[in-house]
Amino acid sequence: MSEPPPLPGSGPPLDDASFAALRALVYAQAGVVVREELRGGLRRRLGERLPALGLEDFDTYLSRIRQGELPHELEEVLDVATTHETYFFREPVQLEGFVREVLPAIARQQAASRRLRLWSAGCSSGEEAYTLAMLLAESGHFSGFDVQIYGTDLSRRMIDLARRAEYGAAALRATSGMQRQRYFELAPNGRHRVSESIRSMVSFAQVNLIDPDQAEVLPPMDAIFCRNVLIYMDEPARRRTLRILFDRLHGGGLLLLGHAEHLLGLETGFELVHLEHDLIYRRPAGGAG
Repeated sequence: MSEPPPLPGSGPPLDDASFAALRALVYAQAGVVVREELRGGLRRRLGERLPALGLEDFDTYLSRIRQGELPHELEEVLDVATTHETYFFREPVQLEGFVREVLPAIARQQAASRRLRLWSAGCSSGEEAYTLAMLLAESGHFSGFDVQIYGTDLSRRMIDLARRAEYGAAALRATSGMQRQRYFELAPNGRHRVSESIRSMVSFAQVNLIDPDQAEVLPPMDAIFCRNVLIYMDEPARRRTLRILFDRLHGGGLLLLGHAEHLLGLETGFELVHLEHDLIYRRPAGGAG
């Protein structure tokens, strides 16, 4: 269905051909399927870039990106075409199972090495990665361990925000008063800044989840959180991403997906793990990694 004509002064139209080219570009780069209902928002946000570049239409804009003439604009396109909504302590049922059932098991398994590696894949502006650090601190299982949490996202802008570690009230809407007091300090700008003790446990990097070469910079993981990422991909892109996640786990390492995501119908090599109130996935213990 074609986009309605833009209102006067609202920028150039994103016609069917240009929108198809935009969708193809995003899919090729990130495996993300851009839905039709996002067309208007993409036209408005990307349309603001055209005058700054001296361009009059999306066809020229996208053509120059495909030809490699506007590398920074490719990042801009991917940033506005992907979803970044998140907040601290999201999906609490799964997090409770992670704390009560998963973390004690990992602590026992890693008792000899005293080493823990977690990955928040598709971390957006960092809330999930910092949430994991807070949960580890509260658990009491990893005192004296070498702990490192990695947060990665496709968007450089989101990674910059994650490193800044300052958040507004909406990001803390599921955070208790005790957690706010323990893990945040009030910044001069009135936002909530994650405490240094938590920030020191987490590092961030820009990583494309469908690019195996980028993921290889990360060490083997004990557990990976990849929540609400696969739902924006089609089946081939999901398979490709899951292969990369599988390869980055130790044998016996765990994968935690979002509550609306599952691996039914996909042959991935993962085995299903039943928690008391959740389902997660595991790389078989005998696998290399």
